[in-house]
Amino acid sequence: MVVCFLLAIQVSAASRHEPDVLPLGRAYFDLRDGLQNCHFQFDRKKAGRIAFLGGSITAGGGWRDHTMNYFRKRFPETEFEFIGAGISSMGSVPHAFRLERDVFLNGPVDLLFVEAAVNDTSNTSEILHMLRGMEGVVRHARSINPLTDIVHLHFVMPAHMVDYKKGKTPDSIEQHEKVASAYGNPTLNLSLEVTDRIQAGEFTWNEDFKNLHPSPFGHRLYANSIARMFNIAFQKPLSSVVKPHALPDFVDRKSYVNGRLGSISSVHHLKGFTWNPTWKPIDKKGTRAGFVHVPALVSTQTGASFEFDFNGTGVGLFITSGPDAGRVEFNIDNAGFRPLETFTRWSRSLHLPWAVILDDGLENGPHHVRIRIAEEHHPDSNGTALRVFHLLLN
Repeated sequence: MVVCFLLAIQVSAASRHEPDVLPLGRAYFDLRDGLQNCHFQFDRKKAGRIAFLGGSITAGGGWRDHTMNYFRKRFPETEFEFIGAGISSMGSVPHAFRLERDVFLNGPVDLLFVEAAVNDTSNTSEILHMLRGMEGVVRHARSINPLTDIVHLHFVMPAHMVDYKKGKTPDSIEQHEKVASAYGNPTLNLSLEVTDRIQAGEFTWNEDFKNLHPSPFGHRLYANSIARMFNIAFQKPLSSVVKPHALPDFVDRKSYVNGRLGSISSVHHLKGFTWNPTWKPIDKKGTRAGFVHVPALVSTQTGASFEFDFNGTGVGLFITSGPDAGRVEFNIDNAGFRPLETFTRWSRSLHLPWAVILDDGLENGPHHVRIRIAEEHHPDSNGTALRVFHLLLN
């Protein structure tokens, strides 16, 4: 018994701190087409541009900082540029539309980390949005640079753990895996790894990991697992040339592959809306960087409206949803008004950046959109406000 107890302590301590320990004998990653292109760039070209696209778990640093240090130590002669493209509350849908601005503004990247499993689970019940957002990110990135290696990270949350304990793959992870498999991208399922290791008694959620925004211990665990994956990937002999990734058939042809942020300066026929060049809330509720002290189209009046035109197959709005968020009614191509709720479960305490899709199944071509604020609002909202920062155009 004493020997077993000491061994358990040693295994637990090693798994907390050593990136090469394989928990429960499983690696929790799938390399698929591998990471040869970025390996060649870092090792032979002595330069690398790495982007981290995600939500608050990415924006907060932690695992990202550890991972940047890993690459610096692994390739000490290489000059790296790191792009932090994490914004709190963002899932795969907003990722797809902000990709060019936040990741590729200064040119292509060699390695793209993307995470959205937590926020896709929290922010939407529309499974197709999870798929279309993630495929939009991947296919758009590859159209900009076919050499880019892309790694999908599935972070953990309690809802995922409940699913795994029932023998079910969480919806967001299942959809993201469909995309990764189709495009040959490596994935690292940290959600399943954490679930398994907690069930194995290596550590606990409440005392060690603590939250879906991980403790320092949790961030280190994430970083160790990422390092373990890259250590194994980089053991493969380096090829003499880089190989462009092939573009397969679409998983879903309605994916947001052409997603971009449209300017609110293009709207017209404004009624009851005003242009605020540096919007900020007056109720002292929380905000997110990039969605405060920036231009916004604003109204709190029921019946207020605006219109815009675009070419494409899908359209939406990038808004903030605060305590006074109203309901919206939208009309596309004079087909009748449809309702849309913009108040969320987080809106009481935060002006939350929120990407809302109006319609993503339109015929490809020109379309006319009219937006107006509805008379009624959510029972928990204290107003009828709509604040628009960008148009979402696919």
